[in-house]
Amino acid sequence: MSTDVRDRLTVRREAGSSRATALVDVGALRENTRTVARLTGTPVMAVVKADGYGHGALVLARAALAGGASALGVTSIAEALLLRRAGVDVPILSWLNAPTADFRPAVHARVDLAVASVEHLRAVVDASRRAGVPAIVHLHADIGMTRDGAASQAWGRLCHAADEAEVAGHVLVRGLMGHLGSADRPGSAATTADLDRFEAATDTARAAGLRPSTRHLGGTAAVLTDARARLDVCRVGAGLVGIDPAASGAPLRAAVTLLAPVVSVREAEAGQRVGYGETHVLDRPTRLALLPVGYADGIPRITTDRAAVLLHGRRCPLVGLVSMDQVVVDVGDLPVRAGETAIVLGPGTHGEPTAREWAGWAQTIEHEIVTGLGPRVERHHTEETS
Repeated sequence: MSTDVRDRLTVRREAGSSRATALVDVGALRENTRTVARLTGTPVMAVVKADGYGHGALVLARAALAGGASALGVTSIAEALLLRRAGVDVPILSWLNAPTADFRPAVHARVDLAVASVEHLRAVVDASRRAGVPAIVHLHADIGMTRDGAASQAWGRLCHAADEAEVAGHVLVRGLMGHLGSADRPGSAATTADLDRFEAATDTARAAGLRPSTRHLGGTAAVLTDARARLDVCRVGAGLVGIDPAASGAPLRAAVTLLAPVVSVREAEAGQRVGYGETHVLDRPTRLALLPVGYADGIPRITTDRAAVLLHGRRCPLVGLVSMDQVVVDVGDLPVRAGETAIVLGPGTHGEPTAREWAGWAQTIEHEIVTGLGPRVERHHTEETS
């Protein structure tokens, strides 16, 4: 947060909301895109899946495009079509669909489609025939994750089938793609092997007669730490919202701040239990504040008695089990009153906990923290200055 926090909290109270609020810094989204493009020297495909990593898919898409991204990436066809219906007219790649999916709306809407098997290719060709236009596809190779993409033993057959479909006018093979599973450990032998496998997959595709214009592998961790992973396009999502999975040192700005109003404050005596299950018993008299945010809103239950929020410039610990809708905070002798606002997480510039810290408390990754913010959390999009 680069503007004065007190001003923002005043606005928050005047709005009269009784729910948690996520303030999304659109300027940070835009600037992070510029930063990735500058550091990599490569065109950026902005990945806006999972509702833009919890920041709003359309908001992230528009901010990233304004910051220099030239294409967008999502998982499902439904996500791609939402962007098309909102008027986004740049290449959009959808890469996670079953071969039983209805590909025809995507072909009609000029959505690029990842093809991970001959079965997928047949379904896309059928959609192309029914739509009367060729489908734009990216052949997806499994280069080591044993997850999505064609396995090495099936890759050659897929490439030959795709070449036949392209010659017949049913598809245009625009790209080759894969995914690196160990890129958050820069210099790992696994990443080197995966990159070698992708080069071999490229050779196989070219031997089959394919001439794709775009190859892409790297997500944020890969493209910020390994020039070999950048290829023709950097496929970046986490970095756009300020997450640096490989701790590369890139100057990325966290883009979301989670606020929650204080519902009530009470005096409590030593020996009193807090929350469910008798898991926390107060060892001294104190004051407790109640916040209307819980695990249904993205506060991991495992952070019980580990996490803290910022109130009056001081970190105050959560006490008692995290509930579905609420948490209790020990504010000690701070003059906290009902109606004030706690900063649950943010960039950390004013001492508030960051998504990285919450991930540590929850024994997970930052991605899970920001994408886990629930639908009850009100999103407000702001323009901050650096």
